[in-house]
Amino acid sequence: MKVQNFILATAGHVDHGKSALIKALTGTDPDRLPEEKARGITIDLGFASLELTNDAVSGVVSDSSACLYRLGIVDVPGHEDFVKNMVAGVGSINIALFIVAADDGWMPQSEEHLQILSYLGVKQAVVALTKVDLLDGIGASETAITKLSEALAGSPFADSEIVPTSIVQNTGIEEIKQALVRTLARTPPPRDFGKPRLPVDRVFTLRGIGTVVTGTLTGGEFRRGQSVIVQPSGQNTRLRTLHSHNSEVEITLPGTRTALNLPDIASHAHSGSSSISRGDTVTLPEFGNASTTLDVIVEKSHRLIDCKNGAARPLKDGALVRIHHGSGNVPARVALSGCRQLDPGERAIAQLRCESPVFGFTGDHFIVRDWSEQWTLAGGVILDPDASRNGFRTDARRGSLDVRSQSPERPVVHISSQLSQYSAVRRSELLVKSRFSTHEIEAAVSELVKLGEAMSSNGWVIATSWWKRNRTLAEQAIDEEHRLRPQNLGLQITDLRRSLTKQVPVAELFDLLTADLCRDACVQSGTTIRRRSHKPALPPELQAAGIRLRGLLSAKPAEPPSKKELTPDKTAQQALRFMLQTGEAVEISTEVVLLTDAYSQAVAGIKKHLSRRGTATVSELRQVVGASRRIVIPLLERLDREGVTRRDGDKRALR
Repeated sequence: MKVQNFILATAGHVDHGKSALIKALTGTDPDRLPEEKARGITIDLGFASLELTNDAVSGVVSDSSACLYRLGIVDVPGHEDFVKNMVAGVGSINIALFIVAADDGWMPQSEEHLQILSYLGVKQAVVALTKVDLLDGIGASETAITKLSEALAGSPFADSEIVPTSIVQNTGIEEIKQALVRTLARTPPPRDFGKPRLPVDRVFTLRGIGTVVTGTLTGGEFRRGQSVIVQPSGQNTRLRTLHSHNSEVEITLPGTRTALNLPDIASHAHSGSSSISRGDTVTLPEFGNASTTLDVIVEKSHRLIDCKNGAARPLKDGALVRIHHGSGNVPARVALSGCRQLDPGERAIAQLRCESPVFGFTGDHFIVRDWSEQWTLAGGVILDPDASRNGFRTDARRGSLDVRSQSPERPVVHISSQLSQYSAVRRSELLVKSRFSTHEIEAAVSELVKLGEAMSSNGWVIATSWWKRNRTLAEQAIDEEHRLRPQNLGLQITDLRRSLTKQVPVAELFDLLTADLCRDACVQSGTTIRRRSHKPALPPELQAAGIRLRGLLSAKPAEPPSKKELTPDKTAQQALRFMLQTGEAVEISTEVVLLTDAYSQAVAGIKKHLSRRGTATVSELRQVVGASRRIVIPLLERLDREGVTRRDGDKRALR
């Protein structure tokens, strides 16, 4: 039987029977705190589990595709004072069990919970109409269902099944299970994209075991013994043991309620330098760090348009709010782009400037509540989890984020907009903090390369237009050097780097650029780069000196005048420097210069003689070269340094 894991959370107004229904479905009372027992209401998150199979539900599947659904259940408080706890429990769910009491009907927290689930992107729910035993007859029940359908109209749950239930009469329990199976059958299972995160919603200490944290695992697997990191604190630890569905396991999967034993971390109640609490996230070190600045798309529900309470008031630019993300919440300022305030039914690009770091991914949903934590004001999706406050309100930045917000599920759109902002991104850092798998990112890069919008080279993904623009600037700098100083072999690499510092500040990218130039248009020679077509030529004012030098050096190629005699003035020195740079001549020592052809002939003669004789003295080699000791001794010393020959007493041999 195929097994699929899902997370279900309750939702609904206080005292509408959420916990009682979970107990009836699972046999587990999710209210675990003494205060909850005493007051008769849920205060904090409660947990249970349920297994359902689809083989008993007609019309769902055939026998060949029987499936076991393992549900991790989070029971949330419904009282308005504990909405922050409710939000901490529903941040990673797949399906909701929305509960409305038949005697009360639609209530304030019914509406608030509906809006929270909508903001978080929850699309599947089963609706339980509880306490139908308090209604007077079938007609009253049908009327309650009609009113509930009207309340759900225009929401993601408008078409959800509504099941009348009564805990007192023990009716509707099996019907709820069957409705859950039908809903789960059309719900995509939680994705495993290789990036596990566990937002911590509960922390406790067990004697002899240490700190244990629980949460809903999303995005990937955890394994026993794995090294992990706690964000946003950056504390490193390891997973000593893992539990899921009341069993110790080697691997825990996305979409499961998971308990992790972290031996090196203390609970917040016993905090020291290392501690963990609700709102922290356990993840892997390679996914980067938390950030205090998030670029987002934020919206206020259209259901607030005719609402008269505090939730409907405009979300103003600069407002101090609380951002609920994962299982935690942080204070933040909202910076709106393109408008001064956000009214019900509107959406806008915004930046959240948080007072403490948030470990978010591109594509994560979040909730905006007012500073006093009385009202849920808005919700949204993270577009850039590592945003910069500089240039946020520019047209280019707003346009890039707007493109992302229109297609938040397409990695190619995110990569394209990232390249439009940063021009070049290391492949290993591309959309690391996102809900896209490595395979999806690679496929998106390949698509952009095929379209000609990007290029991939040596671990970088680069915007093609930016690359071409900088290549053109580099070629122009090289051409300008050839025009101004035609006698030079080319432009010094250091000068080219300096001219492109603003455009190409990363040394690795500059090296890739010069390598690209040298594939076709240019040649690098030592520390210079030039056009392939460039032939160094002496400027007019040095040409006479050049003719004189060539004449002196070629008159007696093996026995030329000393360097001092060759360059009696500055003009001759400049002409000789040109000949050395272009390779027309070779400087043997500070006083000896030979034409390159003469140097090559001398070296070839020495090699031939030594290979035939084995060793030779300076006098013997002087006769081979046809030069005096003034020339031969510096020549042999140079060959010794270059590893062509070696000196053994007064003789030389090939090395």
